[in-house]
Amino acid sequence: MLDNLFSLKNKVVIITGAAGLLGKQHAEIVAQAGGIPVLLDINQQLMEQITQDMSKRYDVDITGWCIDITDEAQIQENCKKLQDRYGYIYGLVNNAANNPKVENEDTSNFSRLENFPLDKWNDDISVGLTGAFLCAKHYGSAISLNPEGGCIVNISSDLGLIAPDQRIYHKKHLPNNKQPVKPITYSVTKTALIGMTKYIATYWADHNVRCNAICPGGVDNHQDVEFIRDITSRIPLGRLANVDEYQGALLFLLSNASSYVNGTTLVADGGRSVW
Repeated sequence: MLDNLFSLKNKVVIITGAAGLLGKQHAEIVAQAGGIPVLLDINQQLMEQITQDMSKRYDVDITGWCIDITDEAQIQENCKKLQDRYGYIYGLVNNAANNPKVENEDTSNFSRLENFPLDKWNDDISVGLTGAFLCAKHYGSAISLNPEGGCIVNISSDLGLIAPDQRIYHKKHLPNNKQPVKPITYSVTKTALIGMTKYIATYWADHNVRCNAICPGGVDNHQDVEFIRDITSRIPLGRLANVDEYQGALLFLLSNASSYVNGTTLVADGGRSVW
């Protein structure tokens, strides 16, 4: 019973940004559940390495594709190829995003709102939001043609729910107007994905296509000791997430275990957004 409830056997699931820190974890859990991960990323070398590694470890038809999700023509072409290859598409995980750096690029500190360059705004929004829209437009349309329906999961963030606490980036040796901050585009993109989730949840509901979002917190990735201390003091569980701790949430939302869950935002941030 439980095996069937959480099974993704033979279900084709597209994962964008699959060569990234969490993208690889998303692909792993899909494969472990018997699904067929379709890995999309703009980094061809990393994509090939990950695909080859996973193909050796899992008895599923894993494929990797070098795709720029900001290019609609590439998505259209890839969607047709996947439909021809597999006959259907079941799932989409909109995971790809720029994670704009906090560190200084020059003496003006680009991350601050008053200095944030328009080209960086456009690039971050293009990948994290427009890319998700284009993938939903084409892969989501394909999912709606699947007689069994399917699932779309948008990877948002705790910063889609709360404002970044800029104090955790504070540097003692810098004046206020030079302090690094989490750039505005991350919050805007991740908040917008929640709105997109609600829209899509109603759009193809009559085709049994569910759409939900996950709002992960930060992941322990060998960050600066001072930063770790400051951010974990703001998390009730007292730590950042391990890199594999969002796999269960994703499997739940992709599988029949969440068959009546639609349009929701699953918050997995150790309690940070509660405070």
